[in-house]
Amino acid sequence: MIKKRTKQLTFHDWLSGFHGARIFQEYRWVKLAQIIPWDLVEEKYAASFTSQQIGNPSIISRMAFGAPVIKQELKLSDAETVAMIRENPHCQYFLGLSEFTDVEPFDSSKMVAFRNRFPAKAMAEINDAIIRAFQEEPPDDPPAAGTGEDQGGTESAANQGTMILDATCAPANIHYPTDTGLLNKAREVSERLIDALWLPTPGARKPRMYRNQARKNYLFLARNKRPGFWLIRITIRRQLGYLQRNLTTIDNLAQNRSLDPRQQEQLQVLKELYAQQQEMYQNKRSRISHRIVSVHQHWIRPIIRGKQTAGMEFGAKIATSMEDGYVRIEHFSWEAFNEAQTLQRSCERYKARHGHYPDRILADKIYRNRENPRYCEQHGIHLNGPKLGRPPKDKQLYDEQKRQERAEAGERNAIEGKYGEAKTRYGLECVIAQRQNTSETEIHLVFLVMNLKKRLRDLFVLFFSRCYWRLLLFPFVF
Repeated sequence: MIKKRTKQLTFHDWLSGFHGARIFQEYRWVKLAQIIPWDLVEEKYAASFTSQQIGNPSIISRMAFGAPVIKQELKLSDAETVAMIRENPHCQYFLGLSEFTDVEPFDSSKMVAFRNRFPAKAMAEINDAIIRAFQEEPPDDPPAAGTGEDQGGTESAANQGTMILDATCAPANIHYPTDTGLLNKAREVSERLIDALWLPTPGARKPRMYRNQARKNYLFLARNKRPGFWLIRITIRRQLGYLQRNLTTIDNLAQNRSLDPRQQEQLQVLKELYAQQQEMYQNKRSRISHRIVSVHQHWIRPIIRGKQTAGMEFGAKIATSMEDGYVRIEHFSWEAFNEAQTLQRSCERYKARHGHYPDRILADKIYRNRENPRYCEQHGIHLNGPKLGRPPKDKQLYDEQKRQERAEAGERNAIEGKYGEAKTRYGLECVIAQRQNTSETEIHLVFLVMNLKKRLRDLFVLFFSRCYWRLLLFPFVF
């Protein structure tokens, strides 16, 4: 028997405020609203304004910070984020609205302004506040047997805790860079600059740029499936000639008409790119320091990873630390760096936060250079992995060290799992933002949202653990 469809209630006719919309306290957006330190968010948001700014009143800090959090959590675009906020009453409650509304609270273009209002440093401080709220929370479990005054305050300054260190790359959304592709893109940008600077005057001819000829020269190589060495060399030489001609023309036109700041920045990037490509072409090299791999995102650098799936990535390199499942960004740079140099600074920050050094540091073998083990030994920190030099002759001791090394390597894999979660779940695998500051904010926001969800899971476990102990100690109450 087929059940007939009943007429749907027009519930939107009688909803009034959030009481009619039935805001459930156990929903994630309600819980997340209780975790975020909104006072600190308001402070960082207000610091991004200057006293000289005038105009319309700004959007509240809770909405400016909460909207990017919703976007990052749900992996939405800016327009889809605004649509989700409009349709979801719990998202509107999370943003601090007093009642449900079906009107868009702001335009999707405002999302870029929100990311500008919270720079990377502000995001890092908010992330630290979220982690501190978990670490400063008193334990709810009853003390284990055999513990008491033996664990007094005399041991408070001793090393405690485990810190896991590692580094990863956050690739940017750019084409794979090739010398001919970069020169062709630089040539096209230079042609647009000439078009913007040229003022038609009677009796004067526009400088020639050989657009069609340069385009055909590039496509002849790009459409060749197996270009040879000399074909690549000839194409690079010709593209360098076209670009040099355009740069000379721009300098001549700039004498009569000034460039705006954006055009000046583009011209500087083109000149630097031309100098790098000219030097590599003359010296027959494929590497150069501070190499530009994108004309429009000139701050991105190649990061050599040496892995099977990604020998080289193009984006920001970040060194992170993990404590109790929460991740902090210890060092952020668009230039390649050796992550082993960040171990000592990470330990000093750990001591500044907790008042003592960590008891253990679990890190990759690249961290075990000559300076870091000596530093850890001076401060009583155990660094995982074998010591430098020959293994011990005692076979039993050697086997015990190998077992401990394998066990600690398994613990260190926790941070690799965090990287996998950040890249597959929260979009760290491909950063879509196009500007340098917004890209940094989005990368920090990935780890902030990931820590928020970890905090939410911990509160869920804490709630049930308290119920368990109350049921165990006071069964007659239930």
